[in-house]
Amino acid sequence: MRLSLSVVFFLCLQTIALPAVASEDVIRASINKTFPDLDITRIKKSQINGLYEILLGPDLIYASADGRYILQGDLIDLEQRRNLSEEQRAHARKNLLGDISADDYIEFAPAQRKHTVYVFTDIDCGFCKRLHRDMPELNKRGIAVRYLAFPRAGIGSQTYRQMEAVWCAENRHKAMNEAIQGMRLGKKTCKNPVASQFALGQDIGVRGTPGIFTAQGRSLPGYLPPDKLLRAIKTQ
Repeated sequence: MRLSLSVVFFLCLQTIALPAVASEDVIRASINKTFPDLDITRIKKSQINGLYEILLGPDLIYASADGRYILQGDLIDLEQRRNLSEEQRAHARKNLLGDISADDYIEFAPAQRKHTVYVFTDIDCGFCKRLHRDMPELNKRGIAVRYLAFPRAGIGSQTYRQMEAVWCAENRHKAMNEAIQGMRLGKKTCKNPVASQFALGQDIGVRGTPGIFTAQGRSLPGYLPPDKLLRAIKTQ
């Protein structure tokens, strides 16, 4: 029986695709065997032949096709001067930040929004206080700030409890203003996102506060005065 050209072409495509699928399965099995607690988001071919890109939430590693070797580090395209790894991490962060409900962040926004940044903040952090004092100037430049909680002292600390009180307040903006100025808020608890935001910050690489990210998931270098922050946003 003769096969039609379209059927032959389809079978060829299936044959060509098989090694990639097999490699992805082999890599997944190898990683799951060695690191059973890792949650693999995606596996795909990288720009380098024989090297696969493994996305672990917002983190990125590389593996050989047989799953034996793992490589950590950034993949740089020297010709285009692009950090390909950071582009993938930024895309993952963008999705994670974009999934946050408006009920879970505290936003200080101008009437005419031009830019949005997500800021992991700690009410007892000196540079976080400076950024908050800059809020009128940031808003004047069209920058909206979406605060997320990142109590550096950890879950259960005094700062954590105070940030819970901020997120549980009837007027969160007023509570944030008072707390970041050093006023102690009365204990108040409710269903709140402080713990989950702290965990998210750790997952996406926040090591200090304020941890600032653009809406596109790009990481900015901590506190910057309003004009420098605006320039940094525009260059991302």
